[in-house]
Amino acid sequence: MEQWSWMTVVVLIGLTVRWTVSLNSYSGAGKPPMFGDYEAQRHWQEITFNLPIKQWYFNSSDNNLLYWGLDYPPLTAYHSLLCAYVAKLINPDWIALHTSRGYESQAHKLFMRTTVFIADLLIYIPAVILYCCCLKAISTKKKIANALCILLYPGLILIDYGHFQYNSVSLGFALWGVLGVSYDWDLLGSLAFCLAINYKQMELYHSLPFFCFLLGKCLKKGLKGKGFRLLVKLACTVVASFILCWLPFFTEREQALQVLRRLFPVDRGLFEDKVANIWCSLSVFLKIKDILPRHTQIIISFCFTFLSLLPACIKLILHPSPRGFRFTLVSCALSFFLFSFQVHEKSILLVSFMLPLLLKDELLMPSFVTVMAFFIACATFFPIFEKMSEEELQLKSFSISIRKYLPRFTFLPRIIQHLFLTSVIFMVLLTLMIVTLDPPQKLPDLFSVLVCFVSCLNFLFFLVYFNIIIIWDSKNGRNRKKIN
Repeated sequence: MEQWSWMTVVVLIGLTVRWTVSLNSYSGAGKPPMFGDYEAQRHWQEITFNLPIKQWYFNSSDNNLLYWGLDYPPLTAYHSLLCAYVAKLINPDWIALHTSRGYESQAHKLFMRTTVFIADLLIYIPAVILYCCCLKAISTKKKIANALCILLYPGLILIDYGHFQYNSVSLGFALWGVLGVSYDWDLLGSLAFCLAINYKQMELYHSLPFFCFLLGKCLKKGLKGKGFRLLVKLACTVVASFILCWLPFFTEREQALQVLRRLFPVDRGLFEDKVANIWCSLSVFLKIKDILPRHTQIIISFCFTFLSLLPACIKLILHPSPRGFRFTLVSCALSFFLFSFQVHEKSILLVSFMLPLLLKDELLMPSFVTVMAFFIACATFFPIFEKMSEEELQLKSFSISIRKYLPRFTFLPRIIQHLFLTSVIFMVLLTLMIVTLDPPQKLPDLFSVLVCFVSCLNFLFFLVYFNIIIIWDSKNGRNRKKIN
């Protein structure tokens, strides 16, 4: 009972922070003609409510795709339609075709914020609490601390409640999938991951470790017995969920193809805006978008993405375990973000928040407060500034292997701690520069590029770090204490 009492307090703190952030500005407030993501979400409600399903993804006089055309999967569109029905009951002007463009009012802002709040409360937050409560081999205090830090993470809060998005829905479905996989609720896991993909195509990077884990699990059980029956059940669940979501678009071949074209906009190029991946960072020195034709860019991007995630996925198939699955999720997410074609900046929400974007939305104060709250919570419950051991960093097996050839290799924890502190200090200084200084007139994007470049280096480090853990962990798993 004590655990659930504290979890209730944690949830209330998380909800209070979310609603407080929602009182601030949002993407594109008072900035015609396109306004911002707030208007995009409102416009999708307008389109899905007033037009037939067959016209949702097609350009027409009633649906100008250049004005926030729908480019998310069907489940997102259904969610917009559900919100639109509620909006119609409150004020039909909010979703009136054509005339509602750029609609802004305090009442409508309250409505839109509430839709995010309710989605969070129904899908994401229950998954977080259940996941933390089910963690094994840790104390109740640590479970509560994990839940608090997750619910206070500023990146997701600032983007969903400040900038204005529904990322908590897709991430919530993905977390339900992780719960299913971790605790042998395989059908729940399959359904949840399918819902995540059908809500936001960026969750495809979550699905690859999921299918690798289940494939390895089926192979381990044997494809002639229990493994085959499990494989059939999972395949039926996946196929049925996709058919239900896509059924209105399967009536005509062109319908399905148009939705796919909208979901994967290769015409936008290798990257868009200042995104902290390899291709954007390299463009500072080498203009790949201008030098190579688009089909070559796609091939190169695919090859780098595939090769970077291959080791972790192979390990997961050969040694399927809930622990390996969770680490592979992180590794694949980083691989897709760093190397894939036309990556979305919000697909890295779990490890970063986008300072230039938040400053553009006038969210500096909420950013500062939420980051400090998150930092204080982490520093209070986790030894982020204390001396770390190889075991705590989960690098003991790797270090033992290296010491067979380099006996004096004992300084890895110190190096990682110094790198962590250096990264934090550098990002703080860079933040202060962005907030207090104007960039040179000849280099107006200097600070944004620096943020992308430094963030990219951090992401590369973590990609290597988690791959080391994955590869050495399964090799030496029998000798390690189980950690969840």
